[in-house]
Amino acid sequence: MRVKITLACTETGDRNYITTKNKRTHPERLELMKYCPRLKRRTLHRETR
Repeated sequence: MRVKITLACTETGDRNYITTKNKRTHPERLELMKYCPRLKRRTLHRETR
């Protein structure tokens, strides 16, 4: 049930991270505060489809 997802920065739109999640336990989209190298600070990253 684990699937690969891509996390994209909400401010720049860059796809910076690839991770996995369990769709059965977390069916909603993942949102994490991660480091954006272009902005050189932590920003909100959301799961892309």
